[in-house]
Amino acid sequence: MHEWDIWYPKAAATGLPVARGQLDPTDTLLLHAAPPVLTVTVRDADQQVLARGQDLAATADTPITRLTRRAGTIERTDIWPTDADLGSLIILPGGEVGTLISWWHADDHSEWRWQIELYNHR
Repeated sequence: MHEWDIWYPKAAATGLPVARGQLDPTDTLLLHAAPPVLTVTVRDADQQVLARGQDLAATADTPITRLTRRAGTIERTDIWPTDADLGSLIILPGGEVGTLISWWHADDHSEWRWQIELYNHR
């Protein structure tokens, strides 16, 4: 399992947590309702840092952010999901991780509808 720890570093005196989720290893994770700046750290089960992105500024005003792990770094791209994103893992503020199963948005981006599937196993 990997832990994705996502912070809003510009809030309060020392930042605020956005989400911390544990999931099977992945190089891409979607995030719902991201703040304008993020710091992301990915750790393995032994808490060793695998990747980090610090002070990642928003790239667009969208409801979904794609976080991509590449060679020890995290990249941020704010997106309107397409059919290609269906099946992707998505983390919600607070840390619950689900799978994006449907997405629709108006051409002018004034509205959107989406569904995720949440599954837990102990």
